[in-house]
Amino acid sequence: MGYTVVDKNEYYRRGVYRHFTEDCRCSVSMTARVDVTELAESSKRRGTRFSVDFLYILSKALNSRADYRMGHILETDELIVWDRIHPTHYVFDAETETCTPVYSVYSEDYAEFCRGVERDIAAAKERGGYALDMRGHPNWFDASYIPWLSYDSLNVELPDGYLHFAPIVNWGRYREEDGRLMMPVTVRLNHAVADGYLISKVFLLLREEIERFCGG
Repeated sequence: MGYTVVDKNEYYRRGVYRHFTEDCRCSVSMTARVDVTELAESSKRRGTRFSVDFLYILSKALNSRADYRMGHILETDELIVWDRIHPTHYVFDAETETCTPVYSVYSEDYAEFCRGVERDIAAAKERGGYALDMRGHPNWFDASYIPWLSYDSLNVELPDGYLHFAPIVNWGRYREEDGRLMMPVTVRLNHAVADGYLISKVFLLLREEIERFCGG
């Protein structure tokens, strides 16, 4: 759970950071369709879960750049960069129609990551309930799969006064479009630490990581 404190006077986005933490606290979200044709084929060929494979790729993409690992310590008003961030994902209970948070540790080693995620999912199904523990997991980001719908847009609203810098990423069901499998992905980031470029960059990183994962 290590981190580095950022000198706000030296922060390359210091002007933007000041404005969107003092004058206009807000978030920015963007939805785009990601081509997951090769990833879906790879998961089917390997006999792995597509959702877990995408979770690994997403975690790797977000950990590749400090901008997506930003954090804020309320007690000291410090801007920090986490050494690593990890995914909070969810399992759905069809009987109660509720979700249980699953805290998994990101590892760049794919096999190790998958073993941990499968173990965490099994434990969450056994445990049940909405035991969200953000205080105990400060460097976890939200990664929520919405498998029932291939949506066109999605907005996640947070209180303007709360400096929540962790990414919030949602993705829905993929669908065929012109012979390709396209999946909606929504990325939300706090405007103090991200703008349209940095959010767009997430989608470009996802594309690169999918190609790398599938051997392209």
